[in-house]
Amino acid sequence: MRSKIAYAQKPSKLSRGFALGTQGYELSARRKVTAKFSASLTVLFFTGYSVSGRELRLPNIHRIYFDHNATTPVDPEVLAAMLPYFSAEFGNASSIHSFGQGTRGAVERARIAVAALIGAQASEIAFTSGGTESDNLAIFGIAGGESSARRHIITTQIEHSAALHSCEALAKRGIDVTFVAVNRAGVVDPAEIRRALRPETVLITIMHANNEIGTLQPLEEIGRIAKEADVWFHADAVQSVGKVPLDVNALGVDLLSLSAHKIYGPKGVGALYVRSGTPMEPLMFGGSHERDRRPGTENVPGIVGLGRAAELAREKLSEDAARISRLRDKFERGVLAAVSGARVNGADALRVPNTSNIIFPDISSESLLIALDMKGLACSSGSACSSGAVNPSHVLTAIGLAAAEARSSLRFSLGRHTTEADVDLVIAMIPQEVARLRAISPENKKPVEVK
Repeated sequence: MRSKIAYAQKPSKLSRGFALGTQGYELSARRKVTAKFSASLTVLFFTGYSVSGRELRLPNIHRIYFDHNATTPVDPEVLAAMLPYFSAEFGNASSIHSFGQGTRGAVERARIAVAALIGAQASEIAFTSGGTESDNLAIFGIAGGESSARRHIITTQIEHSAALHSCEALAKRGIDVTFVAVNRAGVVDPAEIRRALRPETVLITIMHANNEIGTLQPLEEIGRIAKEADVWFHADAVQSVGKVPLDVNALGVDLLSLSAHKIYGPKGVGALYVRSGTPMEPLMFGGSHERDRRPGTENVPGIVGLGRAAELAREKLSEDAARISRLRDKFERGVLAAVSGARVNGADALRVPNTSNIIFPDISSESLLIALDMKGLACSSGSACSSGAVNPSHVLTAIGLAAAEARSSLRFSLGRHTTEADVDLVIAMIPQEVARLRAISPENKKPVEVK
């Protein structure tokens, strides 16, 4: 249903709040307001906002971005590399004349850069529209063939929706899928993968780093299991590429998904690594682009952007990881020391250096998310691809959290441009907002304790 939004007819000020409208609810100027988000009803009180005509003006505050797992800003060097291919260098990369060969060279240079980032050969890189397409291409391309005699897939309960829903779609077509459980830290036991194997198993698909809690899976050990069993192995590495060192040969994967916009590149472009000799069928049909793996005229500006982003990620990986890890750890220490009952999901596991998922008991994560945004902090309550979902995060319930705990958790993901000052401001901001929301929560009858 399209959102219905009612605007003030005359310029007016909101002295105490406003309502955000979705699913048929209205945005209106009132002194006490309610807001509809999914199936929950939240009462919010904010200051400093105004509605004037058809424009909602936000206050002039310092804004801090802690949602890099959702997307990252395009690096200026990436943008500079892309710009010529929107105008002067416009040739179709499949054309044999000089215009086409100029852009073909740019595409192939980008392919080399992406391959170098993950330890692959350039010929093993197929460009796609992003991580979701890469996951779909890998899973359907290996397991979706009607002629396949092996019709069983192994995955985990905490996969990104792109992989999870692909497996569910194949299950409706008659392919058996085993969803292996993870422990409370969000890590799968390789022994459980081995136990799930059958003679008819054709594919193991497991994400490298979880997008919500940041935990890293033991892919090297799972890769050895897959090789011993002669089973194809796909990894969704969208959240780990550029954050931790990664080599497809060391991991033992046959296919690996990545996305440009997670590594300071543009949206709408990604890649799938396909090991030489892997018999993957295409999802779409047309020209012979990408060695018959993915037809369609190449998105040259996007591919160039991904290539440059890959080069920068490789150059900055060690420096970024060390600095961001230190800031993430400082952030967690500060918040846990200041907010009673707060704890980090997946804290006992090896994680990517930028991600922190924290439970704030006795409050709605949705209320806290919006309250922090009003103060200038952008974070998230889970995967951006699942925003608006009614049910609690499948990742958090899979690691043993109750529904109420899952609905009290927020994800904070730092990035290349996060500063020490940003972290200090956020450490001061969160306890104040948690205390305020706990104080007005009708479900919280206990005295509020702020350390």
